[in-house]
Amino acid sequence: MSPLVLRLTLLIALLAGSRATAQVARLRGADRVSFPTLTDGNTPTFWLDGRLHLFSSIGRPLQISEWSNDAVGWTTANVDVGSLSDKAIWMEAAWVDSDRTVFGWYHHEPHDATDASNLTAPKIGAVVSFDGGHTVRDLGFVLVSGDPDDAEAKNGAFTGGHGDFSVVLDQRHEYFYFFFTNYGGDAAGQGIVAARLAFADRFDPVGKVSKYYNGEWNEPGLGGRVTPIFPAARAWQHADPDSFWGPAVHWNTHLNEFVMLLNHASGEPGWTQEGIYVSFALDLSRPDTWKEPAKILGTSGFPDWGLFYPQVMGLEPGGSDTVAGATARFYINGLSAWEIDFVPDEEMILPPDGATRPGPIFVLPRIPL
Repeated sequence: MSPLVLRLTLLIALLAGSRATAQVARLRGADRVSFPTLTDGNTPTFWLDGRLHLFSSIGRPLQISEWSNDAVGWTTANVDVGSLSDKAIWMEAAWVDSDRTVFGWYHHEPHDATDASNLTAPKIGAVVSFDGGHTVRDLGFVLVSGDPDDAEAKNGAFTGGHGDFSVVLDQRHEYFYFFFTNYGGDAAGQGIVAARLAFADRFDPVGKVSKYYNGEWNEPGLGGRVTPIFPAARAWQHADPDSFWGPAVHWNTHLNEFVMLLNHASGEPGWTQEGIYVSFALDLSRPDTWKEPAKILGTSGFPDWGLFYPQVMGLEPGGSDTVAGATARFYINGLSAWEIDFVPDEEMILPPDGATRPGPIFVLPRIPL
């Protein structure tokens, strides 16, 4: 092969490789809007009877809000949680069947996880509702850590456990995929991890969820081992952990890919927000294929270091926190002062000579609260 042909071959290969990994998510400022209630976690949304619904949680009470129309706006009511009334729960994911059955998944923080009253180890449970989410029946815990709690943890909140998650259904309706944070055990196992539940098992999920470990989905949801998708750089036991957490995943109809938004804790106090990151993947069954997270919002664009839980709200009919298109609303802690554009590689047209091509990071001015 001649040197010229070799150089051309390498150039084509490099260009092909760069195009395969070139999607970006770009933020831009927009009129401020917010969810109708206080939120402390991913806020799951769903459509039922032509109305947008959302669960909002701050531990207690669990609430459901419905958007009626522009004249009425939001109406909000407390959810009857039945046997969960004595538990602090944060509903973080939801799904609606075609027969109007609503499924939800919650983050629970037990109060007896350690003698230190301000520390706990979260678990993930499931509920079902037959009245549009106004009453829920507990189906039990589906994801519980198998590692011992560490009562000496210095992050200010958790001694270990699984929590701060989202759930998304694959495009074939075969599995619900859980993407969550593992806060305990060996440092090598902490960070963003995954599990899945067969769609057919959604009514009876306890003991049916499998965790992802060493390339397989064979570990039990109750006590099994995990392999991180994005490992913690510094363990959560420290006062200054360095880890992604709180993944929010949606299917993007414009990219034809799944998108994950992430918090990034770095430094003291233990939950200091260093920035918001984005990752992309085609196949949920292969967690190892999620792309390296890229920062889309840094501290200079944050209203406050303590705002967490990035998520989208799709703007098209049927759009939600798990389905969005080319442009969506971008929320943090229930507040949106941005829209987010998702750009696939084929739409990245080279600019004219001398022009500046926008990059994947858009820094916003600080927003006063």
